[in-house]
Parts: sequence; structure tokens; C-alpha cells
Amino acid sequence: MKQLNERPSAVSTEANATIIYNLPFIDLLFRAQQIHRETFDPNTVQMSRLLSIKTGGCAEDCGYCSQSSHYPTGLKASKLMEVERVLAEARQARDGGATRYCMGAAWRSPKDRDMDTLVAMVEGVRALGMETCMTLGMLTPEHSQRLAAAGLDYYNHNIDSSERFYPEIITTRAFEDRLETLSNVRSAGIKVCAGGILGMGETVADRISMLVTLANLPEQPESVPINMLIPIPGSKLANAAAVDPIDFVRTIALARILMPKAHVRLSAGSTDMSDEMQALCFFAGANSIFVGETLLTADNPAEDKDAMLFRRLGLQPMASEYRS
Repeated sequence: MKQLNERPSAVSTEANATIIYNLPFIDLLFRAQQIHRETFDPNTVQMSRLLSIKTGGCAEDCGYCSQSSHYPTGLKASKLMEVERVLAEARQARDGGATRYCMGAAWRSPKDRDMDTLVAMVEGVRALGMETCMTLGMLTPEHSQRLAAAGLDYYNHNIDSSERFYPEIITTRAFEDRLETLSNVRSAGIKVCAGGILGMGETVADRISMLVTLANLPEQPESVPINMLIPIPGSKLANAAAVDPIDFVRTIALARILMPKAHVRLSAGSTDMSDEMQALCFFAGANSIFVGETLLTADNPAEDKDAMLFRRLGLQPMASEYRS
């Protein structure tokens, strides 16, 4: 039982992470649940809401994305939303139980002319008593500092996969660009939200490598979203094979073990998960979900379906640190 009782070292290696990943399934989940309980209430789940504040027309060629201008996905591009419309959506999300509000824009990176509007969005959502998160593409140190000064709590910038597999999916920017943005965000004092996507044709070794990369950042991410690919018609990955559910749960468990204090989020793809698969994910250490019917441009389980599953499992929404 030595492997079950050991904790990850300060620097996780792919070799050690692979041993953990390949533990008997029940042992792996037991270990993940033990670690989960050391930091979190195992019966609470953080509820986040995601709004696309600028949709489509992105110059990047991410093979999984409906918003890339490189693929005929049929998505119509839109301009950046007005601040008041974003705040109206945020109020509705708050009243529906969401405690974190995430705003996403389909950009390679924001332009200087957009920053005043983005700052106003952050300040407005914070004033509603919600945690704020944005995902806007690559950020410079200057843009990171402006958003930090506005009160941005989290910045989402996924590394998507392993460094080895990354060029198979994206060619318009490098893996190192992703890490540089994470460094800029962290240096500005913003918390980091970074995870990846399963089901793009990567190997299990790629999934393990992705998590080890995140775990070995100078400071581990506070949030780790694990997405299951939603194949988008017209995109490069339109015909990608589905992820094995047990493999997905194993990845959730490894994320929890390697990053004990992070919120591990079930993100895209939960529409295609059975209640039983989601329950296993929660047991393996997932403790954050997106609520609402749309996740950027993809379908997401309706809130009443989430609420019914929560009741069946005895789960409660996690309180916001800003909510009075």
C-alpha cells in the first residue's frame, strides 16, 4: 500500500504520475478522495457561469474550436458585447446560484482599444458579489496588470494538451506562448485557471504530461478545467473518437492528486456524460462545474438537470468568498 499513502513530491514527474494513473481504479479513486477531503468539503461544488462576450472570427487555428476563422463551422462572428448586457447576464447567473462569472472572447489577444470595456465588465461583475474570470487569448504584462487593478480574480488560459501533442492541434501559436501568458497573469497577481481537453487524438501519456506541466508551474493553478472534446462539424476534429469514460475519470483523479488545492472543473462535454460518469468524477475530486444551457458556443446541461443530479448526490453549491 505504499503507493497509495505517498503524496506527490514538490516536483511531479511523468514517471511517478503514470504509476499513479495506472493504479487499480478503486485504489486510484480512494486516494483521490482522501486528498480531496484534506482541502475541500466533498459535498460542495463550485458553480460557474460562462458567457461569450465576443464570438467567432478568431485568427487562431485551434482544431477543436467552433470560433476559428480557419474552419467552415457556420458560426457567425459578433462584436464585443456592451457592458450593460454582460452585467444583466451576470445578475441572472448570480440569481441562479452561480458564484463565479467567466467571460470569454474569441481573440488571439485583446487590443488596447478594448481594455476600458473589459475593465468595466470586471468591475461591474465584482460589484454584484461574484468572483470574476476572463479568457481573452494571450495577455501582455500590461494588459494583465490593468485587469488585475480592475479586480479580476481569475484568468483562464488552457494549455490544451502536452507540449509534444500541441502542434498537432494548433499551429498559429506555440506551447511556450501559453506558458508566457500564464506567467504574465500570475506576475500581475491574478489567479490562474488552466487545464486542457481530452479526446483530440492525444495519448494517455499526453494527458499525463499536460497535468504534470500544470502541477510543476512555479505556483499551481487555482482552477483546472478538464474538457471533453465536443466534435464541431466543420472543424479539424469533427470526426474525433469519443473518450473512454473510465479514462476520463482517471484523468480527473490524477488532476486532484497532483494539484490538491485546485478546483478541478468538469467543463465542456458534460452534456454527453451520464449521471453515473459525473458522479464518479465528483468522487474522483472534481468540485466545480459550469451551469447554464450554453458553454461559449456549445450546449451545456440545463440548470434544472444539474440541480436534480445535485439533489440525488447530496451535493450543495459552494459559497463565494465575496458573497455576503
